[in-house]
Amino acid sequence: MSGSPRSSLPETDADLEWCHEAVDGVSRTFALTIDVLEEPMSSRICVGYLLCRIADTIEDARHIPPKTQSRLLRTYYAVLDPADPTDVTAFTDAVAEWIPEDGVREADWAVVSQTPRVTRTFERLPQDVTAAIRPPVLELVSGMALFVERYGDHGGLRLQTREELEEYCYYAAGTVGILITNLICRDDETGSASEPDAINESTERTLYENAESFGLLLQLVNIAKDVYSDLREEDNVYLPTTWLEDEGVPQERLLESEYRSRSSAVVRQTADHARSFLDDAQRYLETLPTIEGNRLAAWAIPYLLAVATLRELTTRPEDALSENGVKISREEVQAIVTRMLGETDGDVIGDLRTTIAERPFDQV
Repeated sequence: MSGSPRSSLPETDADLEWCHEAVDGVSRTFALTIDVLEEPMSSRICVGYLLCRIADTIEDARHIPPKTQSRLLRTYYAVLDPADPTDVTAFTDAVAEWIPEDGVREADWAVVSQTPRVTRTFERLPQDVTAAIRPPVLELVSGMALFVERYGDHGGLRLQTREELEEYCYYAAGTVGILITNLICRDDETGSASEPDAINESTERTLYENAESFGLLLQLVNIAKDVYSDLREEDNVYLPTTWLEDEGVPQERLLESEYRSRSSAVVRQTADHARSFLDDAQRYLETLPTIEGNRLAAWAIPYLLAVATLRELTTRPEDALSENGVKISREEVQAIVTRMLGETDGDVIGDLRTTIAERPFDQV
C-alpha cells in the first residue's frame, strides 16, 4: 500500500525502521495513513506522530499520580525544547518505574521506553523539518500537562463545558493538523518555500485556516465513540458536564443503565458537534497539495471513516456507552480505502461524504 518500501528510504538506519514498526503497533488508523503516504512525508509524519504518542500515553496513564504525570510531561517538554539543556535520560530515568509489566498497553509503553530512539531519529531529520514539527508537538505536550494539572485533585479528566472540550481537542489533535500543514508549507533549508509552485499564498492561508478543524473533527469523533473505554480504562470523561446536567445525568454515573437513554442523547450531541467541523475539514482536504510524498488518500481515508462513524453514532449512540463500542464494518473500511487509493482529485470527497453519511459504503 505504501508508495516507497522501507528498504529504499534514504535514511536506512535501524531507528527509523523501528519507528515505522512501532506505529503499526500503537495505532492501526495512523499506521494506515503512514503506509499510504510516500517518502519523505511518510517518515516525517511517522516520527512526529510518535513524539505526540509518548505524551498521550503519559496523560492517559491512570496508574500514575497526576502530580507525577505533570512532572513527566514537563520533563518531556524540556527534552524537546532546544533552548533547554535537559537530556532525554532525565525523562527515561523518571518514567522507568511507571512502565507497566508486559501486556498492559505494551505497544504504547514500548514507545515510551524507547523515547531516546524516537528523539534521536527526530533530530536526524533535516533542520527545516524539525523546525516544522517541534512547535505543535511542544504545544500538544504543554496542553496535556495543563489538563492533568487542572484535574489533579480528581485524577481523571472531567471536562466541564463545550469550550473546554474544544480546548482539549485542540491540544490533542488540532496541533497535529498544524503539524501536517507546517510540513507542507514550511521553508526548506535554503529559506525558500517547499515546492513553491504547489504552495501559493492563497493555498497556504486556506490550509492554516482549516487545519485545526480537521484535527478537531477526528478527535471529537473519537471522544463520542469511546465514552465507555475512556471512563473504564482511563478514568476520563470528555462529555461536558454542562451537557450531561442538561439531560439530568450525573457525570460519574453516565454509563449506568438508569441513565442510558439520556447519556445517549449527550453522545449524539457530541457527534453533532463533531459534524459541525466537517465542512472546514473537507475544505482542508480539497486544498491539500500532493507534494513531497503527501497523498490525498492518507488524510481523506480517516476523514471518510469519521463520516461513517458519525452515521453509526447518530443511529446507535448507546453503543458508545457499552463495552462493544461503536464500530464500522471491516468491509466498509476496506471499501473506503480501496476507493481512495490512487485518488488525487479532492473534488470527489464531497460526493463520497454524502454517500457514506447515508449508508455503509460497502453496500453502495
